[in-house]
Amino acid sequence: MRIITALACTGITLSALPAAAQDFTLTSTAIAEGVQLPPAQVFQGFGCEGGNTSPQLAWSGAPEGTKSFALTAHDPDAPTDSGWWHWLVANIPATTTELATGISGSLPEGVIELANDYGATGFGGACPPPGEVHRYIFTVHALGVETLDLPAQASNALASYMINGNSIGQARLTAIYKR
Repeated sequence: MRIITALACTGITLSALPAAAQDFTLTSTAIAEGVQLPPAQVFQGFGCEGGNTSPQLAWSGAPEGTKSFALTAHDPDAPTDSGWWHWLVANIPATTTELATGISGSLPEGVIELANDYGATGFGGACPPPGEVHRYIFTVHALGVETLDLPAQASNALASYMINGNSIGQARLTAIYKR
């Protein structure tokens, strides 16, 4: 009760807080919330047969003060202690609001892609163990800095730490995949 009273005294209302977060959205013509990933976004290898193509992603409503974006694609259900990183892109200019289908590997100068957990730089598609349903969380992060100062061979854990430390907003789209 004291917290609610304190918020009321400062002029902050709980109903106003979610509205700002709902303005920043991530959409795709290739993938949909809660829907099975199409073959194009499935890995080619490890027993999976897919196109291993990065999906089209677009975002709008970035928070005021956004100076750049980062994009992550992560499977928290992978049988590891840290999940599985499928894609991490950083230093996307604030003027960018879309990544085209298949852009991984040919991003503009200054935009960086890290190695995914398959060990290759760029997008790595879905490939869960047979019979398991996994979530693939695509997140665009609005950052309050123009660039992240990352070493050339930065791990996804370090990059994620830097992204979260500079994030001023996030928009997510979670697809699933089962083979």
